[in-house]
Amino acid sequence: MHHWVRALASDFHGNLPQPRSGHTAVNIGKSKIVVFGGLFDKKFHSDIIVYDIEKRLWFHPECTGSGSDGQVGPSPRAFHVAVAIDCHMFIFGGRLGSNRFGDFWVLDTDIWQWSELTSFGDLPSPRDFAAASAIANRKIVMYGGWDGKKWLSDVYVLDTMSLEWTELPVTGTLPPPRCGHTATMVEKRLLVYGGRGGGGPIMGDLWALKGLIEEDSETPAWTQLKLPGQAPSARCGHTITSGGHILLLFGGHGTGGWLSRYDIYYNDCIVLDRVSAQWKRLSIANEPPAARAYHSLTSIGSRYLLYGGFDGKTTFGDLWWLVPEGDTIAKRWTSIPNNVPQDQPVATGENYDMTSRMKEGQQGQSAVSELQRALGISASLSCDRDPIVDELEDKEFTELASSLVGETVSSNVKLLHIQALREHWRKATPSSIRLKELGPLLRDYQRLITRHHFPNGGSQMQSSVVTFPEKEAYCFYHIRNVQQLRMDDIKKLLAEYKQLQPDLREEV
Repeated sequence: MHHWVRALASDFHGNLPQPRSGHTAVNIGKSKIVVFGGLFDKKFHSDIIVYDIEKRLWFHPECTGSGSDGQVGPSPRAFHVAVAIDCHMFIFGGRLGSNRFGDFWVLDTDIWQWSELTSFGDLPSPRDFAAASAIANRKIVMYGGWDGKKWLSDVYVLDTMSLEWTELPVTGTLPPPRCGHTATMVEKRLLVYGGRGGGGPIMGDLWALKGLIEEDSETPAWTQLKLPGQAPSARCGHTITSGGHILLLFGGHGTGGWLSRYDIYYNDCIVLDRVSAQWKRLSIANEPPAARAYHSLTSIGSRYLLYGGFDGKTTFGDLWWLVPEGDTIAKRWTSIPNNVPQDQPVATGENYDMTSRMKEGQQGQSAVSELQRALGISASLSCDRDPIVDELEDKEFTELASSLVGETVSSNVKLLHIQALREHWRKATPSSIRLKELGPLLRDYQRLITRHHFPNGGSQMQSSVVTFPEKEAYCFYHIRNVQQLRMDDIKKLLAEYKQLQPDLREEV
């Protein structure tokens, strides 16, 4: 059994990374994770973000170096490949806008120095959405990608000592050309899964390539594998991360059956067990993060760290732990399963609207909900949010009110405390709101809206679909719980709450 746990601010030191997708993240030994590039709000990045595992520290190293055009490091890009060999991170390809790269860089993470490499041999063409993996800590194998005109199915091997590229001559049956797939070395074989193929279909096939180890003298050849068990659905933009005897697949996007024009994003975890050679669903004890693709998932011992990604509308900047049962982080979560810890960072994102919030609370999407989303039709929310109750019955709300005044709760002073808490929020700024206040604030916001529009209460208070007069479409009325709020939502939530102030004085 595993647990998904949103990372706490106390899990880290330093400045947390900002939202992005299409970036890469590689493990440098057991000491650090190095993140490079990516895309956010149509802006491509070339920065380096490092997580020091031992110090639990996020930092931006000051890199030196010089390229052929005099630049310090690679130009901004996303959807490139990155592979770690010892203390070095090798970068190839990617794109900036519609411009695809064929340049080749290495970062020495001991001294944080970039070098643009002049390579030899059979040079790969510029491309993005390729996939690559390390061979025996010396070579790199790269497969597939998209060059702007066609899907690719070529295989290149780079010797990092001689800097010579070799296009691998593969005989026999070849996998369909593809991009957005994964490529992972498992002992002597390269495993390739999924991706988007020629003409656009998204695939769910698994292939193994032999002949990559010179000493074995095997003729390079592909074999399609059809393993037993619960195989993942067809997808691209997913990740496969090696952890012990398993390969863990997470996320990605596919198409929704007969609604094949529309992407469906995934947040499921599927394991390829290397011992039993079969697919398995990873047992998850709680709700996973929002579905996404083009994220990164790296391993830290028995833990996995999820960062970033994109779901068609939102670029994520949240950090999540995936940990086994018995881990101290799992114990922390199970002790407070339905509450946001006071120091928990709230994920940020762009264009995070009501449709995204509805989708975040769902583990799967039906064809009907996909059609509603595509046509812009409001979909009903289920009634599994916290019920809208009277403030005197909202224990967390009244205790927060009493702690603000500094007196013990009693039936004689509860109403005065409530009035003081609402006055406190009326004068508050977004930066002054503590995370422990967000839950009571959100519920009071929904409570006051309900009373304003449905003064008789009744069944309408719990209606899953409520419409408001024009210009009064309160953005956060349908939010099920505080965990769906983003950091940049706090300002707007507080502003809308203050607009209800004329009604506040009538409530107490």
